[in-house]
Amino acid sequence: MTVDDRFPREVGDLPDTRSGGTRSEVVTGPVTDWATDFSHVEPEWAADPYPIQDDLRRRCPIARTERFGGAWLPTRYEDVAAIAYDTERFTSRSVVISNFRPSRELEPVGVSPPISSDPPFHHDARRLLLPAFTKSAVRRLEPATRAYCNELVDGFKGRDVVDAAQDYAQHIPMRVIADMLGFPPEDGPRFREFVESVLEGVNLPTDERIERVDRLFDYLLAQIHDHVAHPRDDLTTYLINAELGGRKLDASQVSGMMALLLIAGIDTTWSAIGASLWHLAGTPGDRERLVAEPGLLPTAMEEFLRAYAPVTMARLVKDDMRWRGVDMKADDWILLSFPAANRDPAQFERAGEVVIDREVNRHAAFGLGVHRCVGSHLARMELRVALEVWLERIPEFTLADPSAVTWAAGQVRGPRTLPIRIG
Repeated sequence: MTVDDRFPREVGDLPDTRSGGTRSEVVTGPVTDWATDFSHVEPEWAADPYPIQDDLRRRCPIARTERFGGAWLPTRYEDVAAIAYDTERFTSRSVVISNFRPSRELEPVGVSPPISSDPPFHHDARRLLLPAFTKSAVRRLEPATRAYCNELVDGFKGRDVVDAAQDYAQHIPMRVIADMLGFPPEDGPRFREFVESVLEGVNLPTDERIERVDRLFDYLLAQIHDHVAHPRDDLTTYLINAELGGRKLDASQVSGMMALLLIAGIDTTWSAIGASLWHLAGTPGDRERLVAEPGLLPTAMEEFLRAYAPVTMARLVKDDMRWRGVDMKADDWILLSFPAANRDPAQFERAGEVVIDREVNRHAAFGLGVHRCVGSHLARMELRVALEVWLERIPEFTLADPSAVTWAAGQVRGPRTLPIRIG
């Protein structure tokens, strides 16, 4: 088989993941009742989802909406955990809610393995990625990450106000993931476009959304062909040469894994860094304590991950069933809110407070079950180094304009504009 046989140059020549899928009507506009009409892409949710989640947990722990063709939102830790661990009744073939449901024929591989894969395929697909994300592998990336964080702060010289999301947080995972995959670092602005298309464009008309996602896979195919022509020691070349079940990965598997690493690897960490800096800029007591006690940072970091968990995953119901008092239909979406689980008072004391010296903190920020984040060591390193460098170089900072802070809508939530006064 030639390279072109394995890796076509056009997205249209990839296996069609859209045939047999189902589309639903796009519904937008204000929510009438979060218990029966929720939408995680509306501005109220993006601005502050926690009071909404707390209210639902008290009066309607598993909310329902007819948007996106029908979806459920559990808000208790025990319900979120039960679904995350149950791969028999819930499938991961698509983990981002939209108005399009990929065909069941994609199971057990899914759209972007291994995060979209079900057992038993999931186990081997995940194992392929593990060597790149071990603690020792991540440790080797730390010096370059620290140097880049310092370089970004150097760029603040002479400025009184910086956007900590756009000028700092977003660039760190972009550079790390670009280096790991062997992508040109100057392509960072394109990565942001891809992130917004995949994670924030879920309520676009289906054809427009597909067109935007195709641009991502056009880019990935171009990178694959460049790596085939010029192999190097990076994760893309590794995936091109990897085998699963005695066979090399096909184009859709390689590009799907690359898409997962690019999108999830950037937005989750970007959001976690930004949310942590937002908290510290607005909470001088915590900022001053961490500057005075830098050894507390790893503990505080886990609390930031719990309190401001950026990631919400999705599942699809496999078959009609009654589950914990609600009648779920086959192919109903489940919005698996790890942020809501992390603020459940039945699971955490002072759940709604940020306690930076919290000792027992078994949070779900990196997910639960077989799909627990394969890149958690990398994310923790990037978050820790980003905060260490910022606090060392900029020990005093405040929110320049709290009303100017904006947050991403969708399944990964973090600051998108974050003006901070550093002068």
